[in-house]
Amino acid sequence: MLEVVNATHFYGPVKALDAVSLTAGQGEFLTILGESGSGKTTMLRVISGLERPASIERLAIAGEDVSAKPAAMRNCTTVFQSYALFPHMSVEENVCYGLRVRGVARAEAQQRGARALQMVRLGEKGDRRINQLSGGERQRVALARALVTQPAILLLDEPLGALDEKLRLDMQSELVEIQRSLGMTFVYITHSQEEALTMSDRVILMRKGRIEQSGTPVSLFDRPLSRFAAEFMGFENILPAVVTECRNGEVVAQVGTDQVCGVWTASAKPSPGDAVLIAVRAERLQPIRRTEATAELNVMSCRPEGQTYRGKYVDMTAAAPPGKIKVRIWDRANAIQQFDAVSWKAGDCVVLPN
Repeated sequence: MLEVVNATHFYGPVKALDAVSLTAGQGEFLTILGESGSGKTTMLRVISGLERPASIERLAIAGEDVSAKPAAMRNCTTVFQSYALFPHMSVEENVCYGLRVRGVARAEAQQRGARALQMVRLGEKGDRRINQLSGGERQRVALARALVTQPAILLLDEPLGALDEKLRLDMQSELVEIQRSLGMTFVYITHSQEEALTMSDRVILMRKGRIEQSGTPVSLFDRPLSRFAAEFMGFENILPAVVTECRNGEVVAQVGTDQVCGVWTASAKPSPGDAVLIAVRAERLQPIRRTEATAELNVMSCRPEGQTYRGKYVDMTAAAPPGKIKVRIWDRANAIQQFDAVSWKAGDCVVLPN
């Protein structure tokens, strides 16, 4: 449904896109994830036609190369974070605006607008003014206005960024439900790993105008390929280590005074003596007493230093030979407070190139 080949774009001396290529299939929910300045919004604007790239080999929507066509002639629609609704128009007039610009008859436009409003659960509010709606309702109006034109691809530029946490979570579920029911291709831009993991079929993680890693939400969450990807996807503990042995896809590494086993995710295999990094999520670490350690788990010596209450869980900090580590405790009632080591499964330990 979407194909972008070698898109490059500059803002002055800054290379915003560096020969980026990507695809999205029919009915796929593709998320482009990244921090500010990574190039994700620039890519969306290039796809929509709002930016003309410095160079591009091909940009096709539904099999048609549209790289030379203006935005109005591309079969895609964008939902912006600001919603860009007309305050002097009613909800129905906002939703039907794109149809009327395209010359659709008034009666047909009203029918299609009513169906779009029903789809986003605003069927009874077509005569309201925009300033009479809540933030979540305005977001739904912007979505209905984008869907009513029946585009081949819907582009969404951080549309939930202005909503409070509860409403944002509700809208995540609604967006996925709408996308599944329509079978439409969504390309979604966000800096939130939570949104990317919750909603997507596939995630593209961008950094400095390039694709750092792409894959399913599970693969990015559990198997990052680089330190940047690991840190961005929430691996709180990234420690230096040295490879001692490689066996059956696993790497044994010396971390401080302990040896641990983990999964190697990069392409080229390491060799004994190579400097690497081990990455472990805070919630995967279990505080223990060293005398209670079992042979099948990784074990690393440490000593507790402090803790921070965060409502649903407690973050504990500990000092280990290679550096500070964070341990996340969800079950506070059964967690031990005095420990001299932490343990974790080899499958929860990712070994990365240093």
